[in-house]
Amino acid sequence: MDFSTFTSTFGLIFLAELGDKTQLTSMALALRYPWKRIFIGIAAAFALLNLAAVLVGKILFLLLPLFWITLISCLLFLYFGYTTLRYSCKVDDEDALPPNASDAIRTAFIMIFMAELGDKTQLVTASQAAQYSNDLLAMFTVFISSTLALWFVSLIGIFAGKQLVKFIPVCWIHRSAGTMFLIFGLAMAWRLFYI
Repeated sequence: MDFSTFTSTFGLIFLAELGDKTQLTSMALALRYPWKRIFIGIAAAFALLNLAAVLVGKILFLLLPLFWITLISCLLFLYFGYTTLRYSCKVDDEDALPPNASDAIRTAFIMIFMAELGDKTQLVTASQAAQYSNDLLAMFTVFISSTLALWFVSLIGIFAGKQLVKFIPVCWIHRSAGTMFLIFGLAMAWRLFYI
């Protein structure tokens, strides 16, 4: 397993989701249901979403030359960096729980799956996988690191999210993630056009 691929993907996904709706949803669900059941639903949703993202990345590589995949990935990083910074301090009410949820695992799975389907972290995972699509081990590394980052962020939301928000404003967490996206996008642009 390539350590640099693991750490870059893990760090990017972790920062992007820290303080995002996924973490806030995990925190809200944990206030209502047993944490172990919530985590099972969340873990299953993220595993399925990331598997789909990695497979999409593989298909992208088969259909498009590496230059275009890298260019699209670069533009996605820059776009998500811009939008994350632009809306970093915007208050969002879309994370509210549905009024009557009967099963904790199913509720957690559906909420996370629907919230994250096509979200920036899934697209970033797909673009990361597309860059390594000729190397199955690297693609597996992208899948594992992305999934572990999302699980870890969810656990933080479940156990310590409230404490974190007391010390670090959510908008600063979002600003850090946006800046990280921009740095990755600019680094990809540099590699694409100047190397």
